[in-house]
Amino acid sequence: MFTYNDQQTNEKYYRKVQLPAGDLHVFAGDQLFEALDYKVFDMANNNLQIPNRLYMSYTPDVHVGVGTCIGTTAVWEAANGYVSPSIVGSDIGCGMRVHLTNLHRDDLQEVKLRRKLVKAIEKLLPAEEHARGHFSDIRLEHVLRKGLHGLPKKYIPDGYTPKKATSLTHVEHSKFAFDESHLDRLPEMYWHRSHRQLGTLGSGNHFAEIQAIEIHEDNRAIAEKWGLRDGQIVVMIHSGSRAWGGAVSQYGGSEIGKWMRRTGTGTADPRLIFAPLDSEAAEAYVHLMYSALNYAVTNRHLIAYAIREAFRDVCGSKFEMTTLYDLMHNYAWEETHGGTPLFVHRKGATRALPAQHPDNPEPYLATGHPALIPGSMGTSSYLMVGQPGGERNYYSICHGAGRIRSRSATKRLVTVDQFESSLRVGTADEIVVNQRMLESIIDESPQAYKDVDQIIESVVGAGLASVVAKCKPLASIKGV
Repeated sequence: MFTYNDQQTNEKYYRKVQLPAGDLHVFAGDQLFEALDYKVFDMANNNLQIPNRLYMSYTPDVHVGVGTCIGTTAVWEAANGYVSPSIVGSDIGCGMRVHLTNLHRDDLQEVKLRRKLVKAIEKLLPAEEHARGHFSDIRLEHVLRKGLHGLPKKYIPDGYTPKKATSLTHVEHSKFAFDESHLDRLPEMYWHRSHRQLGTLGSGNHFAEIQAIEIHEDNRAIAEKWGLRDGQIVVMIHSGSRAWGGAVSQYGGSEIGKWMRRTGTGTADPRLIFAPLDSEAAEAYVHLMYSALNYAVTNRHLIAYAIREAFRDVCGSKFEMTTLYDLMHNYAWEETHGGTPLFVHRKGATRALPAQHPDNPEPYLATGHPALIPGSMGTSSYLMVGQPGGERNYYSICHGAGRIRSRSATKRLVTVDQFESSLRVGTADEIVVNQRMLESIIDESPQAYKDVDQIIESVVGAGLASVVAKCKPLASIKGV
């Protein structure tokens, strides 16, 4: 049982839910809040039992996960904090990347051309779960240790043209430093598998999408500073740390689980794992987690590199594709809020900093950085920017639409005809996909997800962020 109180703030998009173990802050409109599964509150109550917690919240796309809901922000003081692999997620560093192009929507008006482009991308971007990437000349240890700075020069073609360079500057972090001795903890088999998977999407909800943008009039000045224009073609990428992140999650979770059993620590959910930051198990996990963050940002960069090459094969050498931004929504790291060092977890939550916040990368200090929010397959995605009011939620917003049905339930309840209708198959506006049989990805149909427009409305209504542009899909590449 729980109670909530939204009278003190008199806000439509915020509630403080009072659970037995503590307060949960929920940012969601009435319809979204009332539709929440009771399990998300049971899960929150378990998470709130982790010692020394300062704060915990849900974004409007929240849904049940393993140990912790997707859509969670949880905060501890760094001095006496805890880390929880459950509040990071198994796909460490999973996140978003958007690239701007010099094409306009009218340039890709023909469905045949979009199909040709998707086929060209397929050749360079493996979409099967166990496919081998095309980057065998890259040394995995360099990527894990140095992030984007570990790549050979040819994979950062703009890195030496300062006026156009965005690959290393327009990212949340290009390199995470950590104690590299911890890398020896993972067996050789994971190194081999992770090396093969560099530059691959993975399965599930990961994708690469070709989109056309519509600028929101209220933020046109910011859009122009970001280099956006109405009708511009952009490329949005959603992927993570692949086998390396899975290995870190498995190893780190196992070691922290051992600590919990030794100390008699735990909650009603055996899948919720956590340990104090000063424990040996937590220390090892945190350092390895940073190596997975390096892998994740590099993986998305290489996916973008492959897509750029495919576009040039189809559109010619004058095609340009520059980085707008890259950020993550599954991680834990140290941040300073109000002068206090804090250890902040985000699982399925996006950091959205406002203008002049010192943690913005230099190119976005004056405006705030782009917050990249994907919709479900066949629906619009959004480019947002943080607002000062986001401070009360530690500058966390949603990370997408959020599932309302499991994969198995979606396969039972959604027909191929419904999915085809969502993709406008057979029309001039068809959203071209790479999968010949839609049955193979029907669990990713829009019917499996919440209404992304309602999610965005909640974030804007709560004063956490505002919309800069809407991104409408033209073609989508999905992994299986």
